[in-house]
Amino acid sequence: MNKVSIIFTLALIVLLASCNDIKRKPGSIYMPDMAYSRAYETYADHSNLVEKGINYNSLPVAGTVARGEEMPFPLAKDAVGDTANYVASKSIKSPLTAALTAGETKEAERLYLINCGICHGTKLDGNGPLYKDGNGPYPAKPATLVGDAKYDAMPEGQMFYSIAYGKNLMGPYASQLSRKQRWQIIAYIKNKQAEKNGGAAAKADSTAIASK
Repeated sequence: MNKVSIIFTLALIVLLASCNDIKRKPGSIYMPDMAYSRAYETYADHSNLVEKGINYNSLPVAGTVARGEEMPFPLAKDAVGDTANYVASKSIKSPLTAALTAGETKEAERLYLINCGICHGTKLDGNGPLYKDGNGPYPAKPATLVGDAKYDAMPEGQMFYSIAYGKNLMGPYASQLSRKQRWQIIAYIKNKQAEKNGGAAAKADSTAIASK
């Protein structure tokens, strides 16, 4: 009977000890991409991804079209030091031939404010929260999309190229916006430019008439 008690006691001790032995180091992971997320925030710093062996450039795989995607853009991103496709994009017209409806305009404004307003501002004047009259975290003033002759005259295709592939300090938005959404944002910007320039022209005409 004593032997049975001793064996039972030893077995109980071993059982309790094994339950308290927490394994804090994982073993080999068969599929690390599924075990550890590679998800990054849109505006997060991605500069260290290459050092980790992760190929990430914010662009879809070349030559692929997303399910349900439409309105293909025929020009690829230029190689470093080349601007041939950027220049060629001037000749591409928006496939949105009809004017945006009230609902589409509201959606285009929403997309603009989410993706572009942080830099270019709600008034498209380049004074978004990141710049904030020079008091924000971003030292360089973003482009003034309305009121600057350069961007007022920029063709739709060149705007699309810049949004899709990025330009200068602006990163690509191909992973955040579908092609249709990009064209809608461009239509929204062009409408705002037309309103601004049309208003300025009307004011100039009225001033000229009054001075006669």
